[in-house]
This record gives sequence, structure tokens and C-alpha cells, in this order.
Amino acid sequence: MAYDPGAIDATLAAAVGDEPGLIAELRAAFVDSAEKTIDAIQAAENDEAWRLAAARLKGLAASFGAVRLMSLASEAAGTPGNADVVRTLRRAVARL
Repeated sequence: MAYDPGAIDATLAAAVGDEPGLIAELRAAFVDSAEKTIDAIQAAENDEAWRLAAARLKGLAASFGAVRLMSLASEAAGTPGNADVVRTLRRAVARL
């Protein structure tokens, strides 16, 4: 599945119109929120906290049209404590 950073911009443009500055601001807020949620996944003290943080990331990704990140977050929910999954999530967000 390919990464499509343009999909996020298209989703944002559909929501706020042709406002490049606002789109850039919302994109930055999305990336920041995604990074913080991945931090929460990594810091999870138990499987339930891990799954909850992964579900939060999946919802965040879905609301911004980040389909690949949504899929990865869904997969992450099933692998609590997996450091490789955290690295994959971080790489996915860095590509957005």
C-alpha cells in the first residue's frame, strides 16, 4: 500500500476549502498528535493501554484520510509491546 500525503491535504481541503495556510497548520497538528499517540503506544504499561492508544491512532488517521497509517495502527493493536511496530508507525508518520 503506497503512502499518499496528498490524500491528507485533499481531506483537509474538502473540510476547510482552499486555505493553504490553514491546511498546513492542520497537517502539522495531525502529525504532532500522531507522534504523541505513538509515544503513548510505546509507553503503554499493559496490553490494554497499548490497544487503546493504537485505537486512538487509528481513529486519528481515519479522520484525516491517512489510510496506510490507519491500517498500521489497526495491526499494532494486535501486537502489544512490539518495538518493531512502534518503529514502523514512526516511519509512516515521518513519510506523511
